[in-house]
Amino acid sequence: MIRIGIVVGSTRPGRNAENVARWVHDLAAKRGDAEYEVVDLREFGLPHLDEAVPAAMGVYEHPHTRAWAAKVATFDGFVFVTPEYNSSFPGALKSGLDFLHAEWTDKAAGLVSYGVDGGVRAAEHLRQVLGRLKIADVSGQVSLSLFTDFEDMTVFRPAAHHEDKLDAMLGQVVSWSAALRPLRAA
Repeated sequence: MIRIGIVVGSTRPGRNAENVARWVHDLAAKRGDAEYEVVDLREFGLPHLDEAVPAAMGVYEHPHTRAWAAKVATFDGFVFVTPEYNSSFPGALKSGLDFLHAEWTDKAAGLVSYGVDGGVRAAEHLRQVLGRLKIADVSGQVSLSLFTDFEDMTVFRPAAHHEDKLDAMLGQVVSWSAALRPLRAA
């Protein structure tokens, strides 16, 4: 069965990403077309990139990198949940991506972003990085507004229409993950 990791892309205290990721997981789990798991960057304690050898070489010195690599390698695709910070995505997510290389290659990804304008600038910046890592990002996307999908910008209360967008995006991630499987096997 296809396995999809739902990556909590923020580690900051008081973050909304954890609640958004749980919402994604709860709706995804009802689909029955894949196994979905929330993967919280905070739990891996990744520092700023501290590996001496470039990730493309696949030589990981530190236990935190090896644990992160082992987790990421178990998935066929991803949903990245990211806030927008200063027109981009969080440094912790960038660092988490930079730690690895082969573990990302030829996998699919969908994006769920949030911010004052739905996090669209963070999502577009993230797409550029994913492309460089050979992660195929799907066109479907969920963009959540801090003004309309959160009460007081902190309590997550998504508008109902986001469920259809999420469902469509998940369908794309699952089908692309399956289609890329032969490339990963080679």
